[in-house]
Amino acid sequence: MSKTDYYELLGVERGVSDEALKKAYRKLAVKYHPDKNPGDAQAEAKFKEISEAYDVLKDPNKRATYDQFGHAAFQNGMGGGAARGGGAGVDPFDIFREAFGGGGMGGGIFEDIFGGGSGRGSSGVQQGSDLRYDLEISLEEAAKGTEKQIRYRRHCTCDECNGSGAKAGTSKSTCKTCNGTGQVTSNRGFISFRQACPTCNGSGQIIETPCAKCKGEGRYIDSSTVKVKIPAGVHTGSRLRSSGNGEAGIGGGPSGDLFIIIIVKEHELFERHEDDLFCEVPIKFFLACLGGSIHVPTLFGKGTLKIPSGTQTGTTFRLKGQGMPHIRGGQGDLLIRIQVEVPKKLNKDQKEKLESFAEACGDSGNPISKSFVDKAKKFFK
Repeated sequence: MSKTDYYELLGVERGVSDEALKKAYRKLAVKYHPDKNPGDAQAEAKFKEISEAYDVLKDPNKRATYDQFGHAAFQNGMGGGAARGGGAGVDPFDIFREAFGGGGMGGGIFEDIFGGGSGRGSSGVQQGSDLRYDLEISLEEAAKGTEKQIRYRRHCTCDECNGSGAKAGTSKSTCKTCNGTGQVTSNRGFISFRQACPTCNGSGQIIETPCAKCKGEGRYIDSSTVKVKIPAGVHTGSRLRSSGNGEAGIGGGPSGDLFIIIIVKEHELFERHEDDLFCEVPIKFFLACLGGSIHVPTLFGKGTLKIPSGTQTGTTFRLKGQGMPHIRGGQGDLLIRIQVEVPKKLNKDQKEKLESFAEACGDSGNPISKSFVDKAKKFFK
């Protein structure tokens, strides 16, 4: 069976920019990731396919080879095991590595789903991956804004070797296999292919005496604490960025970013629709009949609502400016839906007075509303 074109798999055109390619891949990777599709073999297979396609197309050399020779370039050993998930012993799920939660708010859930820089250059430097933290807040906090301190675990730059991976006082030497380029050339007939040097893993340098603290990696896993300012008006799915607080880079490379994904908890009284809030308020039967004023709850304190006489169940009133603020300015409204409470138990005196009230209204003979009876007449012919 012929393989699907890599560009078609990712839904992009040939010549797509690196940024657009990454964006297309991230969207599909999140959609088909096994964690979101447990037990779905088709989703898992799709995830492997798009991971393989992205691994090839994100690398300029691999993409150029693929554009010229297609899938054949990575078959029968021609590609040097370049394609992710293509049987080269590379786990396609490692870009979604889940870091350990550190007891922070929101459960400390991390997913390395935002990519994380390109491959190593000839200097062995690689940018660190981005991280995700799901942070749960209350509706009140979302309405007023707040500041949270989160704690999580990540790769930090080693302070013993300053990220170099070499023991203090020692230095790295140039790899003799690739002469410091980080790549070697292999010939397959009349075609030459370049791949990462197996001796130095593409860094171009050899660490003779590794740092004892980080074991030569230049970074180690430790706990980090970050203060996050949450603006008023955020909603579930809002994404905040904390620059440089993701994974530390390899070989002294720059750190990735930390993305905080907001999750607003459901409220016991208010239901949110965009910037408006909805709330059901029960009132007594006599108040619905006679009218009056009541106090109602809002996220910003106590509000006052005037109830006209004759108010029916389901009537909705609007309190302007008592809803959720918008991040870019403006304020939603609070919509209050009235529920008229009918007494469940009446004593003898109450029943007699209510019967007298019904007779005075002329409703004792037929308690069904006349307007409804007029509409329903045709069904009783």
